[in-house]
Amino acid sequence: MKKIIQNLIFAALFFLGSCDNLDLAPIDYAATGNYWQNESQVATFMNGLHAQLRGDYTSPAVLGEFRGGTLKDGTSSMGTALSYATIITNALTATNTGISNWNGYYGRLLQVNHFIEQVEGACEFLSASSRGTFLGQAYGLRAYYYFMLYRTFGGVPLETEVKVMSGNIDANQLYMERATAEATLQLIKDDIQRSETAFGSSSALDRSRWSRYATLMLKAQVYMWSAKVTTVDDVTPHTATGTADLQIAKTALQEIMNNGQFALADNFRDLYDYTKKMGQEVILAMPFDRDEATNSGWGDYYIYSSSLFAGTFYDIDGNVYAEEPLGLYSTGLLRMEYKEDFVRSFSQDDTRRAATFFEYYTTSDPATREMGVSMIKLMGHVEGGNRYYDSDIIMYRYADVLLSMAEVENGLGNPCASYINLVRQRAYGENYDASVAYTEGSYAENEMAILKERDKEFVSEGTRWFDLVRMHDAQGNPLVFSAEANYPKFGQAAAPVLNRETEQHKLLWPINVGVLNGDRLLKQTPGY
Repeated sequence: MKKIIQNLIFAALFFLGSCDNLDLAPIDYAATGNYWQNESQVATFMNGLHAQLRGDYTSPAVLGEFRGGTLKDGTSSMGTALSYATIITNALTATNTGISNWNGYYGRLLQVNHFIEQVEGACEFLSASSRGTFLGQAYGLRAYYYFMLYRTFGGVPLETEVKVMSGNIDANQLYMERATAEATLQLIKDDIQRSETAFGSSSALDRSRWSRYATLMLKAQVYMWSAKVTTVDDVTPHTATGTADLQIAKTALQEIMNNGQFALADNFRDLYDYTKKMGQEVILAMPFDRDEATNSGWGDYYIYSSSLFAGTFYDIDGNVYAEEPLGLYSTGLLRMEYKEDFVRSFSQDDTRRAATFFEYYTTSDPATREMGVSMIKLMGHVEGGNRYYDSDIIMYRYADVLLSMAEVENGLGNPCASYINLVRQRAYGENYDASVAYTEGSYAENEMAILKERDKEFVSEGTRWFDLVRMHDAQGNPLVFSAEANYPKFGQAAAPVLNRETEQHKLLWPINVGVLNGDRLLKQTPGY
């Protein structure tokens, strides 16, 4: 039995059999007549789908950032071993894929598909408004998961039915070949349209749950990708469509901008202040709380080890730290560390630098010292002598709307500097003046400026790799092949993240051998 079938069956049995994470009474498929009987049960299932979304909180960074050239590999400034080396160094091969089993997305998709089948085909007790909200959320979630798969692998198996719950399972019917890149992207676009149609004109907003505005933000991302990225495929590739899809993305962004429910936070640091969660800038975030779920084992991966710090590292003036300064209370692992060159690309007058990084040094000698970097955006808060890693993971926020609009307008040949400067003005605060404002340049100059602004704005938010693949130089090549777009290792010359002559196939990820061996219909990603 192939790996994906095993996971689909396991997910079905786990979710419909125990459903502990939804606090439901145990049921099996034969007894589903006991479920889907009232709106409360439907809402509970949707809560579970959002819990699964939150459970996927590491994927945006792993799939959408780590390959982007901003992180160190090997050994940290503290001498600890850094994680995710295969991904960070882009050393992906058919036998060393970095991730496995489609990153676990088909188990999540099974639950979304089951929800859609029930709410669309039954549940007659639901009002038209409730049904529309539920289906708007479900189709939005399905489009999101498939978009993550598409940007990662290109064409993938398209499963929109719940075959493993049909009663008589024929394993041969469950084998799934990869759809073409064009067909995969079309399903995503169709699901976005279904989500929009289901939501209708709803202006309801819960920043911790999928809303019509989350669908609009996803729509903008999908159509920008469709417009600018050609995805290889042995049968039917997707060829970048250009201005037509950029215009669709622009319309989606304009609707968010004109809504009146979103604006930049007054201060960049407010976005990650424990007391100011779910502020006006947030479109959608995965919520964490010390009494519910925390991101411990993730937020502390970016932060120095408290037990190794005091008496060993120095501040910028060459003074040794007698105590560890962040109040970590015996936490911190430093398994992921950003490059010194990347941190130094931030101006000292840019408030995002101090709000994103804590910097320290390995010696007191400015001539020989190496900078150590802790990324502090996901540190959570201290209470009762304990640090809780309960920072929310923000998926979509208004700064992304503005910088996406800058990119769209640039692609359409329109001025874009005003959108860059709205974000930059917030970043510089009282230090903002004409000397740091961006001035309109050529297409390639604008594209690079937008990329660098996004680099500083969205550290750890899972955009850098996707940005490099989507954005272009003057010849129309992805910036992932540009040395200017990358950040070198300490003391080394800049080089592209990928070599254009030998590594174009690495724009997509390979499928792990276990999945390929379990499904006779699957083919490996081209180039591997």
